[in-house]
Amino acid sequence: MRYQINQKILSFGDNFTIKDEYGSDQFYVKGKVFALGDKLTIYDVNGVERVYIEQKLLKLMPEYSVYLNGQYAAKVKKEFTFFRPRFHIESTFGQYSIEGDFFGYDFRILKQGRVVASVSKKFFSFRDSYGVEIADDENQALILAFVIIIDQVIHDNNHNDN
Repeated sequence: MRYQINQKILSFGDNFTIKDEYGSDQFYVKGKVFALGDKLTIYDVNGVERVYIEQKLLKLMPEYSVYLNGQYAAKVKKEFTFFRPRFHIESTFGQYSIEGDFFGYDFRILKQGRVVASVSKKFFSFRDSYGVEIADDENQALILAFVIIIDQVIHDNNHNDN
């Protein structure tokens, strides 16, 4: 399935809309304002919370916990690298990793070594915008949460922990 993730320009906090390949809204992401660390929630189009993302503070490298439908689902941890961003993910759905290119604009999400999603950040844009292609047999909301975490760690200029 293909998605387009767009950060809202004139919003207070980290807010995104996620549309499918046909331009229909599928999810909304709302970030908590004035919170210590990132706290984001992904809602479906009916306003039902699907994913909650919480940054773990006081870590050497950025680390996030992901809750899917109220249940713990994954720990996402940025790895220390010099040239290409990498993340390691321990999940109740299996082991994932995220590998980025040198500039941090294109990413592959792998599950046990198999590519399950491709992510590409639009280069000429006033807001953060991503194209995401996810394998149909993967949990779509969980993979989209991983993409939101990539944005928070790699491209959010409000953070000093990059």
